[in-house]
Amino acid sequence: MDADAYQAFTTELTRRADADGRFRGLVALGSMAARDYLPDAFSDHDFFAIAWPGHAETLRQERAWLPRAEDIALAFRETAHGLKVVYRDGHLLEFAVFDLEELAYARVNRCRVLLDRGGVADRMDERARDTAAELQRTAPDDASLFGQWLTQVLVGLGRHTRGEVLSGRARLEEAVRLFCVLLARHVPAAEASLLDGLDALRRVERVYPGTGGELARALEGDSPGLARTLLRLAERELSHVAAFPRDGVAAVSARLAPPRRQPPPVRPARRRAPRRRPARARCAR
Repeated sequence: MDADAYQAFTTELTRRADADGRFRGLVALGSMAARDYLPDAFSDHDFFAIAWPGHAETLRQERAWLPRAEDIALAFRETAHGLKVVYRDGHLLEFAVFDLEELAYARVNRCRVLLDRGGVADRMDERARDTAAELQRTAPDDASLFGQWLTQVLVGLGRHTRGEVLSGRARLEEAVRLFCVLLARHVPAAEASLLDGLDALRRVERVYPGTGGELARALEGDSPGLARTLLRLAERELSHVAAFPRDGVAAVSARLAPPRRQPPPVRPARRRAPRRRPARARCAR
């Protein structure tokens, strides 16, 4: 969806919500909020619809209030409040319908209020503050994060070697996520504000183009290569952190090293027995 079509969809969605008496508000999230960065051709529409009391569940079950409802190819309920919709052209909506009190269940970072018939902007500001405080309060310390990261690498490699390729890869991809959490925490970057506190992998390649690019390329390769890249990048980017587990990294690196080939044993030369000449037959005289 190009920029003009994207904005036209947002405008039509807002117009429909404004014309429908069941809506108390509409809130754009993520790239739809157009804060710090703008939507591009791959952006979905991510939003909260805020209903007046008694109307939220009805709006979750209906589709007619959405733009181009006749072009919907797939719609399903993802959570108690959230839904996903895919149009025939592949455009995706990810949204949740709340009443004002149910917003207590939501976690919010970037948002922009498009429609407010009372209390929506104040409640969204409150949720953004509470989300930031919750993330800070529940964030693991460095020692725990490094420990989880390194053991995911170790277990992922072991499972891959055992033949559990899918399970091993999943562990290594979790190690990638944990590495990105540590990277954002300890490596300053000019565009660090573009990172997403709710999803550590978002826009890493843009904020850390070198490191992010190396990780992305490693993810396209095999699992042992990904594990080696994670250990190498951690030593390069994070070894200055006090909690960096040097001995642990050395131990896991040793597991990754290919086994040294032992030279074949030297066998003593076999001594050949002297060849016996056949006895000559004597002629009788």
